[in-house]
Amino acid sequence: MVFSSFVFLYGFLPLVLLLYFIAGKEWKNTVLLLFSLLFYAWGEPAGVFILLVNVAAGWIGGRWIERAGRTSIGKLLLLGSVAFQVLFLVYYKYLGFAIETIQSVTSLSLSYSPPSLPIGISFFTFHVISYLVDVYRREAPALSSYSTLLLYIALFPQLVAGPIIRYADIQFQLKERNITADGFSQGIVRFVTGLGKKVIVANSLAETAPLLLDSPIEQLTVAGAWLGIFAFALQIYFDFSGYSDMAIGLGKMFGFTFKENFDYPYVSTSVAEFWRRWNMSVGRFFRDYVYIPMGGNRKRAMFNMFIVWFLTGLWHGASWNFVVWGLYFGLMITLEKSFLQKLLSILPTFVSRMYFAVAVLIGWVFFYFESLGHGTKYLRAMFGLAPIPAADAAFFIHLQNHIVLLTLAAIAATPIPIRLHRLLEERLQPRLARSFYNEIALPVGALVMLVVSALLLVGKTYSPFFYFRF
Repeated sequence: MVFSSFVFLYGFLPLVLLLYFIAGKEWKNTVLLLFSLLFYAWGEPAGVFILLVNVAAGWIGGRWIERAGRTSIGKLLLLGSVAFQVLFLVYYKYLGFAIETIQSVTSLSLSYSPPSLPIGISFFTFHVISYLVDVYRREAPALSSYSTLLLYIALFPQLVAGPIIRYADIQFQLKERNITADGFSQGIVRFVTGLGKKVIVANSLAETAPLLLDSPIEQLTVAGAWLGIFAFALQIYFDFSGYSDMAIGLGKMFGFTFKENFDYPYVSTSVAEFWRRWNMSVGRFFRDYVYIPMGGNRKRAMFNMFIVWFLTGLWHGASWNFVVWGLYFGLMITLEKSFLQKLLSILPTFVSRMYFAVAVLIGWVFFYFESLGHGTKYLRAMFGLAPIPAADAAFFIHLQNHIVLLTLAAIAATPIPIRLHRLLEERLQPRLARSFYNEIALPVGALVMLVVSALLLVGKTYSPFFYFRF
């Protein structure tokens, strides 16, 4: 079940909201938990058992860790509990990749039948690890109730594709939440905004980008290669930030406050800044639970950086192209810290933005092509190192057909729309005009976006979010 489906929009969501608000205070978490498990079981019934076992191990581990405290025994229990979660993830997601890699570099022939990959395993495993570490650090108490921990892990807005929400950040919200009319309406607007990002923009770009990205190299042009990866960069942004908006909006409807996950990453002037703005929950996780515990900048900074970016790439997928993608960004950030940032700081800002644009688009090539060979050929095409023309008539026809979509998407990926919104809120006079804008124009705009999204969904086949694969 995906947020951008008729089953969710006009069946699941209205029903869970109805039952949640008519339920007594002591039953609200139960309603949320049951519907969260139903949400997960809808597409993967067998995966529910795996989820339950995973959370049970985390619940038992958390109780033991709290009892032992910050002692050597407590540390061993933490390491053992986290190791279980990591091995759990490795078995389902990475064992096949490891065996294939071993077979490719040796003469060994290993018989292996890979298990079905549970949806969202990377996200719910990381949530359990967050819980265990926060308990060990005394940032939050261990939960005596298994069902409350299960609710934190299985909460349907963030279950299958994040964002990663630290247990310490919502520990009190799991027990008591206040829902206001204003907060609920904000949640609806945020959810509909995310729906529009996914259905209207990301799905349209998903039909545009492959026309160039999946073309035979000899049929490409240099300009076409750049246009294709530019379209994909916009597609993945609107797809994933759209999901995050929907998750945050759903959380608000039920009284939860989740941290932001995107902060207009494409306005960055460096790769380091980009990763402070892109998928921030994953960045925070690796910073707080891997980089800093390993020593951070205090000791072996280069080695720690390598491990973090290796794991960041591997977390996104069991394939070498993702590892290369992660290490590429780690290398670029290292170069920026060494000398690039100082050099860029004395140059005009547009130079920094051009550098960033080229650097991030190169990175998306590694991300898109699971075949490193194909990805390398595409990069050669982008930089004119393949026997292809700079542009041709087919490129200009393609550009003409999609220029409006690409232009509007590029503008929408910047803070321009939100700044315009805030400017109108501040400057509209008299008060009647401001009230009309906030109380009529904005709700009507959200309704129009919902209707357009619904119309675009009619007749469409299953269209999962891009990050469901992780």
